[in-house]
Amino acid sequence: MVFDPTHIVTNVEQLRTLYRMPHQLVIDKERPVIDDATREFILRAPFVLVGTVGGDGTADVSPRGGPSGFVQVLDDTHVAIADLSGNNRLDTLENIVANGQVGLLFVLPGQGETVRLNGHAFLSTEPAILEGFTAGLKPPKVAIVVEVVGTYIHCAKAMQRSRIWDPASWTAYAEAPDGAEILVAQQLLPSGVTAQMVRDDLDTGYARDLVDERA
Repeated sequence: MVFDPTHIVTNVEQLRTLYRMPHQLVIDKERPVIDDATREFILRAPFVLVGTVGGDGTADVSPRGGPSGFVQVLDDTHVAIADLSGNNRLDTLENIVANGQVGLLFVLPGQGETVRLNGHAFLSTEPAILEGFTAGLKPPKVAIVVEVVGTYIHCAKAMQRSRIWDPASWTAYAEAPDGAEILVAQQLLPSGVTAQMVRDDLDTGYARDLVDERA
C-alpha cells in the first residue's frame, strides 16, 4: 500500500485540530505518586503490559502476568515487577538497561478501567526485593523496578467496545489462529510438524515452567 503524504499528520498543532481539548479532570487525574486505591489496584492486578524503548529507539510491548502479588508497591513512588519465566529473548530487560523509559498498563479481569503508570525503570537483584513478592512464587532472578513519573486511571471505553470480558462475544474468535498455527504459517519448523504437535509441546512447556516458578 502507498500512503498519500498529504494525509499524514506531521505536528501537534495539526493533530489538535482533529480533537476537542480534554476535560480538566482528565488532565488533573495524573499524579506523581501512588494513592491508596491505585496501590490496591496494582497489588491485585494479575496482568500488566510493559512498554519499553530500546537504545536504538525501537519500541516494544510485553505482557506480564502472575498471581496477585507478583507486582510489589515498594512505596508511593516505586513498584517492582517479578521477572517470571518467558522466552529468554529479554527484549524488555535489554531495553530497560539501554533506555529505562517505561509505560505500564495494569489490568483487572472484569473491570473496564485500567491503571496507567509511566516512569523510569531499572533492573534489581536486591534480595529484599526479590524475596518480597507475595504471590507464592520463587524469588525471580531480576525485578523490574519503576520510579513513578505519572499514574492515572484510564477510561473503560476500549474494554467496552471490545467486549473483552463478555463471554458471549468470545465465540466470534474461536476460529482465530493461535500461536501454533502462526508458527507453522511462518515456516519456522521442520517439514511435517503440525500445528497440533506444536500446540501440545507448548502446553507441556507452559505447564512445566509455571510449576517450576512456584515456591
